Amino acid sequence: MKLTAVMSAVIAAIVVSGGSASANDRYASRPPVLVSPDLSAPWVMQLQNRHTRRTVPAFRRKPGAVLVQPSNLSRQDALQRTDVSYRALAGTAAAAQQPAARQMDPKFLPQQVQYQSNHAPGTIVIDSAQKFLYLVQGNGEARRYGVGVGKEGMGWTGTEKITRKAQWPDWRPPAEMIARERVKGRNLPAFMAGGPANPLGARALYLGSTLYRIHGTNAPWTIGTNVSSGCIRLRNEDVVDLYEHVKVGAKVVVM
Repeated sequence: MKLTAVMSAVIAAIVVSGGSASANDRYASRPPVLVSPDLSAPWVMQLQNRHTRRTVPAFRRKPGAVLVQPSNLSRQDALQRTDVSYRALAGTAAAAQQPAARQMDPKFLPQQVQYQSNHAPGTIVIDSAQKFLYLVQGNGEARRYGVGVGKEGMGWTGTEKITRKAQWPDWRPPAEMIARERVKGRNLPAFMAGGPANPLGARALYLGSTLYRIHGTNAPWTIGTNVSSGCIRLRNEDVVDLYEHVKVGAKVVVM
């Protein structure tokens, strides 16, 4: 009986001691929780952004714009369904971040101008010397766009017709261009699929049976310069606008 009583007392002491320790641990200072930087960084940045004024505005999707996941669509469908204005805006913002020497002169932005001409409305007239493209509208007016034209020795004059129109055109550099650029140490691809990285830009208007086109560009700061191998280039925003107002068969006069 005595042994049983002693054991009962010892067990009771252990239970009380354990319960006391557990209660004390509950209110004691806990060690810091260590979180992987990969997990904590996004949350820290989010908290910092709440107290930091943003200096560069984020892109905002225009009402009605549809953003697509190319992985769920064919390349052509993705390019056609992607909001072109959003891509053009992104290209413009990227150009704005270029050094001042690489920014486009504002005079080459689209303008509605007085333009006396004997050409029928819908005709495109390109003034290579002044680096302007005029879309004749009649009533003594025209829509004017800044363009980039052929380099020294690669410019041309004449009259052609638009034989084909393409959205986000593929690029197949002529063999002469590939050889010419190779001499300069630059290797051009034999083929490049259409898209934002393609030098033909968002749209292309093919001129007659020549290799020349009126097309967009992923280098908008080159507008207003002698830069191409004979093609006429516009900003992506501008070539998209022109594309919508010009029909296959329209006359193109290059001066």
